[in-house]
Amino acid sequence: MYRLFEAIEKIEACEPEAVNRVLTVLDEVHMGEKALVSDGKLVWESEAQGFFSANRDAAVSITESGVTEIAGERIFCDTLGKEKQIVICGGGHVSMPVIQIGIMMGCEVTVLEDRPTFADNARRAGATRVICEPFEAGLDQVEGSADTYFVIVTRGHRYDQVCLEKTLQKEYAYVGMIGSRRRVALVKQQLMERGISREVLDAVYTPIGLDIGAESPAEIAVAIMAEIIEVKNKKKRTYGYSKEIVRAITDPEGEPGRKVLVTIVARKGSAPQGMGAKMLVLSDGRCIGTIGGGCMEAAVIRKALYMIRTDTQSAEVCHVDLTGADAEDEGMVCGGTVEVLLEEIG
Repeated sequence: MYRLFEAIEKIEACEPEAVNRVLTVLDEVHMGEKALVSDGKLVWESEAQGFFSANRDAAVSITESGVTEIAGERIFCDTLGKEKQIVICGGGHVSMPVIQIGIMMGCEVTVLEDRPTFADNARRAGATRVICEPFEAGLDQVEGSADTYFVIVTRGHRYDQVCLEKTLQKEYAYVGMIGSRRRVALVKQQLMERGISREVLDAVYTPIGLDIGAESPAEIAVAIMAEIIEVKNKKKRTYGYSKEIVRAITDPEGEPGRKVLVTIVARKGSAPQGMGAKMLVLSDGRCIGTIGGGCMEAAVIRKALYMIRTDTQSAEVCHVDLTGADAEDEGMVCGGTVEVLLEEIG
């Protein structure tokens, strides 16, 4: 696993725009064998000249996340996205619940606000990072990415214009801007006069948020975050590896002892987390990340701890049924099934 993260880090440093996929064998013969495919090239594998080398053409042709089959073996494809980041321009009343929901979703939340009092409010609301400078200077410190979601909710159209113009020069997954139709039209017209194309401006989500009839700041925040979730889930990416999980695996001094990495590889029906969700189970029973909580997660943690303490096998796939009377008795009322890959990490 260490070598996998080294390979991912090297690819991301040299080719930051590359689409990277981690492939894992789920069946007995080659259980747990891994490969890294970057932009259609096999760049690393856990077993030199192993299963993936023998089936190179089939491996590099996989483009969708999920479970597929190569040479009679089930393969899980994890299309890696970077950690989701929400950048909020403005620290007013709507921003506070957007910050809180974003943090609950596991996103890094950066707030840009030029007024110290409002910047302090954003810090108290739990923002990961607060930049208290003029918006233009603040945005110079923010790097966009294909997993960055920009929310423009400033106090006036002149600030909206500055933020939108700077944001549209970056890479982004989503740009949404609050404001009345008149205010939005004014900002767009001014930016067209500055050379930004109508096509680019028309792709901005505005008025921001799904139309749910929101009125209060909290309701508007729900509408904004619902729209971001809708955009995010249309992308064919899974969860990737969070910074906390990578840090815990690659720094044995920080989290010593054996660990088990848990990944949801398949889901049918309703389940608390999506395909690719990950959790790291430590030898003392603590966990980094979640695969949904509740009885389902508790059962998987017990399996992981058994692997750690008995050293019986290095990888296995377990099936969790969230349907039927037994599940209801345990409070598992989601009504679906999940397959979970457990991988022991020394």
